[in-house]
Amino acid sequence: MHSLKTIGHLFILVIFSLFGCTKSKTIRVIKLAHGLDVKHSVHQAMLKADEYINTVSKGNMRIQIYPNQQLGSERECLELLQIGSLDMTKVSGAVMENFAPKTRVFGLPFLFESKEHLFRVLDGAIGKELLDEGKEYWLKGMGYYDSGSRSFYTREKLITEPEDLIGLKIRVQESASAIEMVKQLGASPTPISWGELYTSIQQGVVDGAENNPPSFYLSKHYEVCKYYVIDEHTMIPDLLVISTHTWKRLNTQEKEWLQKAINFSIPYQRKLWIQSEKESLDAVIKAGVQVSYPEKKKFKEATYSMYNSFRKNFEMNQLIDRIQNEKN
Repeated sequence: MHSLKTIGHLFILVIFSLFGCTKSKTIRVIKLAHGLDVKHSVHQAMLKADEYINTVSKGNMRIQIYPNQQLGSERECLELLQIGSLDMTKVSGAVMENFAPKTRVFGLPFLFESKEHLFRVLDGAIGKELLDEGKEYWLKGMGYYDSGSRSFYTREKLITEPEDLIGLKIRVQESASAIEMVKQLGASPTPISWGELYTSIQQGVVDGAENNPPSFYLSKHYEVCKYYVIDEHTMIPDLLVISTHTWKRLNTQEKEWLQKAINFSIPYQRKLWIQSEKESLDAVIKAGVQVSYPEKKKFKEATYSMYNSFRKNFEMNQLIDRIQNEKN
């Protein structure tokens, strides 16, 4: 009887130590979704941001990442942010223009003369202003990742000049600027979800698409498109966006931790990006893709009328001038 009583006391003590004495620790978890592969520099940078925030917060705050369109397309993720069902996402500037009108400036062909020019704009006053463009739509920008330059790749036809695109069906993002640019080149713009694009190319729904080298490689689109023309028509950055519903719930310390984590991850991602661009181009060439470098001037001239259209809007006209003044 005594031994049973002792065992009973021990059991109570164990239960008490597990549940009664330990104060439950509340961890702030930020759910972040994106549509890219886990090998992509964007995902790797997000892991670095989580590592940073875990360290500075001593485990009180974490970033939980959902890659590969687990929670939907970029547009769907932005809509989840708007209703407060998701905390953060990574979105292309081309998709963001549907929610923050001034960001459509990123879709202007050949707007940036170099990567240095792009970063001067993104990391300066203009970039900060554009991050705040979506606030009235419950979307707050927190920073920019490098997404390189976008170029055309096709299934059966080598593109050497704009005329070669006439009549082709080219997949574009859900972006009015991208649609207009492809129209200017004589092709038929076809918005298709990133996750459905491989099959769409394979089945001939579209003749090709346009994207940067790492996305072309990691998506395995090089298996169905054997021609890649590096015309670099746009440099559209990726934006890290948080729901304003989530932002308001964070205390001052949590906001500081999160912003610092994002800031810490940005140069890391940009460094990885440079490496991944070279590795991706080498890999697709090795896989039999014909990579060509056309005369960009012809593509620029073929799409220049877009500037006339944009400049009809006073604010957009001023924004273009400010960006062009950052060249040097």
